[in-house]
Amino acid sequence: MPDAPAQALHFARPDFQEEIARAELYGLLARLWFAPPDEALLQQFRVAVTEPPERGGHLEEPWQAMVAALRATDEPRAAAEYDALFGGVGKPEVFLYGSYYLAGFLNEKPLVALRTDLAALGLARDPDSAQTEDHIAFGFEVMRWLIAGDDAAVCNLEQQRRFFRAHLQTWVERLCDAVQGHPAAVTWGAIAGFTRAFIEVETQAFDLME
Repeated sequence: MPDAPAQALHFARPDFQEEIARAELYGLLARLWFAPPDEALLQQFRVAVTEPPERGGHLEEPWQAMVAALRATDEPRAAAEYDALFGGVGKPEVFLYGSYYLAGFLNEKPLVALRTDLAALGLARDPDSAQTEDHIAFGFEVMRWLIAGDDAAVCNLEQQRRFFRAHLQTWVERLCDAVQGHPAAVTWGAIAGFTRAFIEVETQAFDLME
């Protein structure tokens, strides 16, 4: 996991370390939204650097709040909160799928469009996975791959911009609203706060490309 969030994304001449930090943040968020943290991950947060490299950046306070929240919980409490918010029998309290926020239902046209774009990138869902491709963790993992992957013909800034604009920017903040507005969201309230700030930074950085 990253020691601290990147403070700026220089897309014109991307710095290698900043790009690695971006990829790691996407990977970390994918892990936290996919399942509750286990003891090994929580232990990493207990020793994580809480101060970002530069003070006053947009991610500074949300990062510190997320680290503090993950330090304050433990494996059983985190699992119980995750289940209360996103699991359970029948309809969950909060959906983690883009189709729900974009179309009001699961497995709708936004998922079809996503699958089309993933196929163009040469990606497909693991057939053993119980989650559809519009799960937030899947989208974040795709972004991690587009940043850190070795195939420059696919893993490049333009593909990142296209995928982010079409399949994350359109709905992730609504998910964060739902989580932060739920009374049971303690740890994930802080995770949603950092996710929102990170999406805002990414949005502004992609704006500079256009």
